[in-house]
Amino acid sequence: MKIRKTDPAAMTPAVAPKPVRTLSPAAQARLEQYETLRKSVIDRLQTPDDVFKVALDDGEKPATIRQRLLKVARDAGKEIAVQLRGDHLLVGLMTPERRPRRGRRPKSETAAS
Repeated sequence: MKIRKTDPAAMTPAVAPKPVRTLSPAAQARLEQYETLRKSVIDRLQTPDDVFKVALDDGEKPATIRQRLLKVARDAGKEIAVQLRGDHLLVGLMTPERRPRRGRRPKSETAAS
């Protein structure tokens, strides 16, 4: 066995620099759409009287745009209502009148029936 003194830099692990990740064109388009929806719709919703019409382009599915609007609103801490009207979506803040009535009734309503 041979023992020798060596450079302390030998104890530090060699860390390879992480490669820079770039977004794919589709991911970049989604990010741009997210920012557009946030700035032009969600950030401007202040009262229930503020309602915006989002026109759909060719090839855009209403369900996809609706889900993206809901995600942007959730990230912003707002609860919104989205309604499909022909070839466009209507977006406004959630109110009791705009709340969907689907699903089971709350327990208080079923006990009274």
